[in-house]
Amino acid sequence: MSRLNQELSLLQGIGLLSTSLLGTGIFVVPALAATVAGGASLWAWLWLILLVLPVAFTFAQLGRHFPHAGGAPHLIGRAFGPRMERVSALLFLAVLPVGLPAALNIATGFWQALFDLGRGQALAIQLATLAAMLLLGQRPAKASGLVQGAIALAIIGTVGLIWWLGDLPHANQPLLPPLQGSWHLLPAALGVMFWCFVGIEAFTHLGEEFKRPERDFPLALLLGVLLAGLVYWACSVAVLSFHAYGDVHTDAASLPRMLDQLLGAKARWLSALIGYLACFASMNVYIQGFARLIWSLADEGKLPTALARRNRHGVPARALLLVVLCCALCASLAAGLSLSVDQLIRYANGNFVLIYLFSMAAGWVLLKGLWRWLAGFSALLCGLVLILLGTDAWYALGLLGVLALLDYGRTLRSRRLASEPPALS
Repeated sequence: MSRLNQELSLLQGIGLLSTSLLGTGIFVVPALAATVAGGASLWAWLWLILLVLPVAFTFAQLGRHFPHAGGAPHLIGRAFGPRMERVSALLFLAVLPVGLPAALNIATGFWQALFDLGRGQALAIQLATLAAMLLLGQRPAKASGLVQGAIALAIIGTVGLIWWLGDLPHANQPLLPPLQGSWHLLPAALGVMFWCFVGIEAFTHLGEEFKRPERDFPLALLLGVLLAGLVYWACSVAVLSFHAYGDVHTDAASLPRMLDQLLGAKARWLSALIGYLACFASMNVYIQGFARLIWSLADEGKLPTALARRNRHGVPARALLLVVLCCALCASLAAGLSLSVDQLIRYANGNFVLIYLFSMAAGWVLLKGLWRWLAGFSALLCGLVLILLGTDAWYALGLLGVLALLDYGRTLRSRRLASEPPALS
């Protein structure tokens, strides 16, 4: 029986996941990938979709059989024990210091295309964004589903408008250009592009809140992944056709640049609004997912019980407040240290890949038949992606080692205290 209100429909689930995947990446990462790999990035998108689909199928089956607000860490703990659940939960939460500031920076960048913002003003916009997500998160999950469904339609409509007004595809821009001499560019492009498909693991935290989790959760996950992959590929075709890439500043402003060419300067407000809302939608799913993970751990007695309280809408409001405050602190620190978006994205990707790898290994243990073999294949794919990250993966691997050592020390202390004789009064 679900511990949270079951209110999400299939369409709302598709809207939540697709906007989570499209959010911070759709108007920036296609340009970053084009800068790294040129026309070969179109092939990289197809390869990435093929890599992600087995992972999505495995998550779908795990979510279908074991819907739980604890999400990926719960599945990992179910397969490998409570220690791995604790370590993976902390590893997932450790995305906060790097992943959320990166997303907030990307969101703020759309307003910087309109106004000359100083560092303090940009930070104020980021904190206001977190406050808006806190307010939305106080409402039932279906409220986020409705809002993000509308944002998904706006994103798809914007990409469709660019294709229509730009008469795409251009005759001089093949949809899949020859790859001769470009194969070596694909690993670097995939290392950046993987950011676009992180969000699946956060979506698993909402499994308990579907009206029909056994049917609707896997369908929402698979359809959301396919929809996001198609929109990413279409946006990449547009970026290459309009040459809206090439350096850091051009990549960050690829959407305004394309709309400026098609609609003139009046389109800047449209591009800023759509880009900002896309980022807001993606971050909102993560904030909600983090809150539900903390609530689930508290509800099971693994964190202070005060974090397990829900508001009158059945939402884990205290856990949500804690997540938002942590995000505000991390965003302030990132702004003070002047960390670049590219650095933050690459560090966060390592954490996500490890969570995916552990989740697929859990699928090998928990699932049966064909799905078990698919989970094993997915684990191999995640291991390959981790290798492709190269030195950027050391942040996540080092963090994993530190968390494992801390948890081992905690276990030893607990055993020593339990073995000590009670003190005489």
